[in-house]
Amino acid sequence: MYPDRVVSGMRPTGAMHLGHYHGALKNWIRLQSELPCLFFVADWHALTTHYDDPSIIETSTWEMLIDWLAAGVDPSQSTLFIQSQVPEHAELHLLLSMATPLGWLERVPTYKDQQEKLADRDLATYGFLGYPLLQAADVLIYRASHVPVGADQVPHVEMMREIARRFNHLYGKEKGFEEKAKDAVKKLGGKRAKIYAELRKAYQEQGKAEALLQAKAMLEDTQNLSMIDRERLFGYLEGSGKLILSEPQAYLTEASRLPGLDGLKMSKSYGNSIALREDKDSLTKKIRTMPTDPARVRRTDAGDPERCPVWQLHQVYTDSATREWVVKGCKSAGIGCLECKQPVIDAILKEQEPMRERAQVYLDDPSLVRAIVADGCDTARKLAQETMRDVREAMGLSYS
Repeated sequence: MYPDRVVSGMRPTGAMHLGHYHGALKNWIRLQSELPCLFFVADWHALTTHYDDPSIIETSTWEMLIDWLAAGVDPSQSTLFIQSQVPEHAELHLLLSMATPLGWLERVPTYKDQQEKLADRDLATYGFLGYPLLQAADVLIYRASHVPVGADQVPHVEMMREIARRFNHLYGKEKGFEEKAKDAVKKLGGKRAKIYAELRKAYQEQGKAEALLQAKAMLEDTQNLSMIDRERLFGYLEGSGKLILSEPQAYLTEASRLPGLDGLKMSKSYGNSIALREDKDSLTKKIRTMPTDPARVRRTDAGDPERCPVWQLHQVYTDSATREWVVKGCKSAGIGCLECKQPVIDAILKEQEPMRERAQVYLDDPSLVRAIVADGCDTARKLAQETMRDVREAMGLSYS
């Protein structure tokens, strides 16, 4: 087994908005203090749908990175890098494509869904069909244990697991594997070797999943095993061979509940977003002009917060006492809509103030961002090269 590691990326769409912050970045910031994390700009992925206009990718990449840093992603805790600067991603994608069934790509739920949503674009390309495979390579190359995703992305992670499993089955047949695995069993010591054999038999002959989990836990606790022997014993447990690629787990994160200015999902393409570092005057104007309950035509008309997009923002940004004040005041016409909006404006500005301060450092000296990314690319590339050495060797491409 390989060390626990989190991997996640975003396509460079330019400046982030509050929906990105509440939907993804807050989870990244929490995870970076719990596990080693690698976060990357998926610039190649931007080309899968916008290959005919790559002009904004570079500018969008730097804008997005500054927003990550402004939000609180910490380069001393996380590795930040750009996908295309680690060419091993492309090599693993190519090699995985040799053995990935076409039907696996065609059945990905988002494939047809995105074709329908982006009907104005020509998506009859291999790049678009193969993007889940490139996504798998992005994660598998770091032998990630966890991939933070929303529920709609779980099928993508399951596909990554299938691809890793198929690769290990096809290429994990190390010469003399069984003899080497049996030698590794002896290194466990008499008592543990006996337990290992019993658990392996219970799993392989009776299909007892708990036996597999117990055996894996025992191997993780065994200190005197080399990494290669540990890999062999994990593979021997499941009756396969050496584990070359890890099977990542979906790390379910709470979906963003932050609506846009019109109550729909926040999106730049909908024109209803608030930027992560929105100018104070612009933000105030956007919220003050938000639509409210259509029943409140006049100040004296009573309303219902449940019919008002502003109420959805209150549920994210204000405390229970303020929300109670809003419900009472709205339903009795005791407060006006502008009064109702002010606590939301104040709360968002308070949330954004440290973000603007952190961002200013990088806006004043862009070389700082480039240095962080250069270091991150070096770190990521070393990890990627370790995996690719094993992959090439397993596929007969090492030529050593």
